[in-house]
This record gives sequence, C-alpha cells and structure tokens, in this order.
Amino acid sequence: MKTEPIPKFTSEEEEREFWSAHDATDFIDFSEAKQALMPNLRPTLKTISIRLPESLLESIRVLAHKRDVPYQSLMKMLLAEGIERELYAQRGQ
Repeated sequence: MKTEPIPKFTSEEEEREFWSAHDATDFIDFSEAKQALMPNLRPTLKTISIRLPESLLESIRVLAHKRDVPYQSLMKMLLAEGIERELYAQRGQ
C-alpha cells in the first residue's frame, strides 16, 4: 500500500490539528506493523499516606479477602469507581 509522507510539524498544536483532520491510514501502512511488547510500561504511581478509622480499614480488608484481591488494590478500585460515578453525575447535570 502506498502511503503519503508525514509532514514535519513546528509545534504540538500544529500536529494535533493535522491529525484531527487526517486519517492515519493514509500515512502509515499498518499491514507492515509488528506487535510490540512493553513489559516495563505501567502507570506512574504516587505513594500517599491516608488516615482511616480502624473499623473502616478492617471492613476493607474483609471485603478484599472475600474478593481475593489485595486490600490496597481494592481501595484503588473503589476510589476509581466512586470518582467515575461522581464525574458521570456531574456531566448529567
């Protein structure tokens, strides 16, 4: 498949505008693409300290045990779900 050359951009804004108005398949031959593995790529995490009532922490640990997940992972999941729910509710207003 013959593709067009990708132009040189002078700024990220110019590149954003270009790609919002053009289809990448006109410039990149995806039939030649190879699968890439990036095992060390993961989201950046920030360690924080948070004070919780002991009873709340124990409830989280019990629930995590029932779901067979680490309690800290469960806390991240619950926070993400709650934030998504709040943002969705705000968009609906």
